[in-house]
Amino acid sequence: MDRSTEIREFLRTRRARITPEQAGLAPDLRVRRVPGLRREEVAQLAGVSVDYYVRLERGRTQGVSEAVLEAVARALQLDDTERAHLFDLAQPTATGARRRRPLSPQRVRPVMYRALDSLSAPALIQGRRMDVLAANRLGYALFGDFQARPHRERNFARFVFLDEAAHRLYADWEKAAGDCVATLHLYAGRHPDDPQLTELIGELSLHSGTFRRMWADHDVLAHATGAKRLHHPVVGDLTLDYVVLAVEGDPDQTLVILTPEPASPSAEALAILASWTGTSTTGPYTPEETPRAV
Repeated sequence: MDRSTEIREFLRTRRARITPEQAGLAPDLRVRRVPGLRREEVAQLAGVSVDYYVRLERGRTQGVSEAVLEAVARALQLDDTERAHLFDLAQPTATGARRRRPLSPQRVRPVMYRALDSLSAPALIQGRRMDVLAANRLGYALFGDFQARPHRERNFARFVFLDEAAHRLYADWEKAAGDCVATLHLYAGRHPDDPQLTELIGELSLHSGTFRRMWADHDVLAHATGAKRLHHPVVGDLTLDYVVLAVEGDPDQTLVILTPEPASPSAEALAILASWTGTSTTGPYTPEETPRAV
């Protein structure tokens, strides 16, 4: 990914969403040709010169201080995730800067497979680029058997945007799609030189107009907790709460666990799905590869 383009578009879209009134500036009676704040207004709020801010928005971030980035984040009213994304994007970009080390292959440790199997709820492990690295039986039964797909296609973003089954599965597909894009943007800020990410973004942009539109919004999202509304082809409607947990030893791996409200229709439907898979819980499960590198 081109870091200069990313920081330019991120800052542009962030200032476009804030009105002068929201920023605490005096009302401007002049006709405004663009929505949101002007560059000079952001510079004023951040306490830097207009030229300095313009250089920053153009991606010329060499030598920019943390204090300036903090000031810009406050001026644009960024949340914690957006602030972290800004800092990721504003790493040195000068020619000759130290090249980042290649990413190591991701491996799911045997203990994590055992942890998945011990859970009576749907669960999966996601890696870089929203790759599905592993899941328990109930997780595959809920979202589809990623293990049966070619390695390249074991990716949640590809599933959401390129598989018609995802449109039928998600009761609010537009939200699920937006969350995918925002998660990929956050990852792109951390790993802009990942060639597999570039390939993924290119493929999704080529085949999905919705993806192109959402990618241009430059929203970012770090999943922690929330709810998913699904319409499963076997057991019907489900509302499941999810929690996303970091996997020790690999900051790009997360464990996602989904649970229903106790004694709810969703809990009953999930129990039927578990029975349909042949287990009342996830049961012993032997993965295709232990461990697998991605």
